[in-house]
Amino acid sequence: MLEAIGLTKDFGAHRALDSLDLRVDPGEIVCLLGANGAGKTTTINLFLGFLEPSAGEARVDGVDVRSDPVGTKRKLLYVPEQIALFGELTGVENLTYFAALSGIEERSAPFLRQCLAQAGLPDAAMDRRASGYSKGMRQKVGLALAIAKQARALLLDEPISGLDPQASAEFHALIVRQRDAGAAVLMVTHDLFRAREVGNRIGLMREGKLRRMIDAADITASDLERLYLEEMGAMAA
Repeated sequence: MLEAIGLTKDFGAHRALDSLDLRVDPGEIVCLLGANGAGKTTTINLFLGFLEPSAGEARVDGVDVRSDPVGTKRKLLYVPEQIALFGELTGVENLTYFAALSGIEERSAPFLRQCLAQAGLPDAAMDRRASGYSKGMRQKVGLALAIAKQARALLLDEPISGLDPQASAEFHALIVRQRDAGAAVLMVTHDLFRAREVGNRIGLMREGKLRRMIDAADITASDLERLYLEEMGAMAA
């Protein structure tokens, strides 16, 4: 569903992403770990078409993003570190607005409330103004849009940063549900332990390169931490 083929991005003389080859299939979560500047967010932005690759291709469902930027976006749902909602609108009203922007035909209130409920937003919060929402509640509105959109792929960029442990666990449980429903999920994170819990595969990135790809089922949390520190130590050296 998501495929990078020799994907490269230069900013002047700086190579932010270097010949990335990566595939995320339906029903799979791939987590990308690495220090700031490793190329993780650049990868997400290339799949979204926010950046033009210097070389290679970012494909969504077999289609090069450059050849059909609008069509490929229709199949994606992007959840950034901070989801921007309209504070004066309620959760339902925000979802209605973003569903319209996304071209979702079914936007009845009962349907959108059902999507919010499936994303874990409490009933009592749906009609409250979003200005009073916690970050976890905002992220759930984002996932509700993925449910309403029936997104084929999710791109998540540090979605749990700043969440408390309970909210983080709830969010990851929702992501696993989307995976089990057939979505391809590419998640950028700094949380090694959650990555191992929910990811099918874990990629370690450094200086724009994918250094390792690990099957989560084949590694313990302590071994993953050791490999990660080895890679980051190599960078420091």
